[in-house]
Amino acid sequence: MPTRSSRAQWSGDLKGGRGTMTVGNGAWEGPYSFRSRFEEGEGTNPEELLAAAHAGCFSMALSNILAQAGHPPESVRTRADVHLELGEGGPSIPRVDLHLEADVPGIDEEEFLEHAEAAKKGCPVSKLFRADISLDAKLV
Repeated sequence: MPTRSSRAQWSGDLKGGRGTMTVGNGAWEGPYSFRSRFEEGEGTNPEELLAAAHAGCFSMALSNILAQAGHPPESVRTRADVHLELGEGGPSIPRVDLHLEADVPGIDEEEFLEHAEAAKKGCPVSKLFRADISLDAKLV
């Protein structure tokens, strides 16, 4: 299996500094700062990139599970909300909420939810997180 890499560069102190994150070999590059991470400033932040990775991983895992069960999906749309909180030990990510809508012909709600839970537990990015990961799934 391949090893995937991304890069980050930071200049300056925490509050006044600025940085750039690059995904892969330049598939995406964008700025980040204290304001974009802890306030509402321009740019992105590590949590948004984690959310994108988790949403993508989960969507692929669920699509595979559904197809193997004989229910190939027409579409799987996932939004991941990564919660960054400040506690006694500093910033942490205690929770990720997955919001799922999928169009899956020929499946009932109970089986769909079982497969969604299996994808939540089995997706490699889910395994990486040590946070609670909630799932709000809708069959559309």
